[in-house]
Amino acid sequence: MELIRGLHNLREKHRGCVATIGNFDGVHLGHRQVLKQVKAKAEELGLPSVVITFEPQPREFFAGDKAPPRLTRFSEKYRLLAAEGIDRHLCLTFNERLRAMTADDFVEELLLRGLAVKHFVVGDDFRFGCDRSGDYSMLRAAGDKHGFSVVNTQTFLSADERVSSSRVRKALENNQLDIAEQLLGRPYVVSGRVMHGQKLGRQLGVPTANVRMHRFPCPLRGVYAVEVVGENVRCKGVCNVGLRPTVGGQQPVLEAHLFDFNKDIYGQLLTVEFKHFIRAEQKFDGIEQLKQQIFKDIDDVRAFFACARS
Repeated sequence: MELIRGLHNLREKHRGCVATIGNFDGVHLGHRQVLKQVKAKAEELGLPSVVITFEPQPREFFAGDKAPPRLTRFSEKYRLLAAEGIDRHLCLTFNERLRAMTADDFVEELLLRGLAVKHFVVGDDFRFGCDRSGDYSMLRAAGDKHGFSVVNTQTFLSADERVSSSRVRKALENNQLDIAEQLLGRPYVVSGRVMHGQKLGRQLGVPTANVRMHRFPCPLRGVYAVEVVGENVRCKGVCNVGLRPTVGGQQPVLEAHLFDFNKDIYGQLLTVEFKHFIRAEQKFDGIEQLKQQIFKDIDDVRAFFACARS
């Protein structure tokens, strides 16, 4: 899948396509229904399929650190979109210029001059342009005027409720991993490279792989049974996601103790798949109490996997 970063990198070869637009955070079942529709129309017309997203996401631009946690980092979103067979991913920088762009300019600069869209698929609640002044009706009118078709996707339901990124996020924040998996169509995972940490786990006899999260705050908090996959890693383990209050942590971290594993994996990309919630994060009175709890967590996770096999 070709990645195009910004309007300024669009070329003549990118004109003529079937496109859709949105955050696509999580690339859940509702998103995948939209992508399926885009692919089918692109194949019918013999054109490339294009997904347009934003970095940062608009809510992050407006709310900053108060924005809700992402379900997927940009790199994870890219891989998920590519797995759906999308031809091109246009990532627009959401900045003050894009925020101030009128709905008319949005159509002119992006859909007409930039992409020469022939068919545009939008979500059931899509709004665009400065102050969200553009809507589906305006797009339809623009399409009639300039010769491109526009369709509004039907809401995708699960258990009689709309599938949305907010609903997935709520399930994860409530540690309802099974519900999140149903909405995503796959288990929830976090990917990142292993970085050097404080080596506290090693000192306690339980070395951990610290997965770099950068600006990406995970919607999960607590201790989990996980399965971890990497270049030369495939094993089960126990994972803590949180601030590590016992040792005065300030930034959320993801650290996983891998069972029966003792290799140097610094710098490797790991994918952590969350299987079961064990307990909430808590502050202990000291390192010794923390150590005792860690070993209990390990026993609880091993017991979970033993029951899952039987």
